[in-house]
Amino acid sequence: MASKTVVVGSSVGLHARPASLVADAAGEYDEDIILTMADDEDEEADAASSLMIMALGAEKGDKVTVTSDNAEAVEKIAALIESDLDA
Repeated sequence: MASKTVVVGSSVGLHARPASLVADAAGEYDEDIILTMADDEDEEADAASSLMIMALGAEKGDKVTVTSDNAEAVEKIAALIESDLDA
């Protein structure tokens, strides 16, 4: 199992547009990709669901851990979360 913790880069956090972009990218993989807030590992979201991503409430600067059996998927989703997807 691969995982990587990153800092949310989007100025509005993981809300509507950023969540949709992450979910679309996660949907390209067959493996499950899970997002968890680094400070609350009990709260997790399926990265392929923009609604679940938004429900995490991750704001700019929050730490999010990306976990999957697919290391390539972890790297791709982590890079998106670190980016300013509102730019």
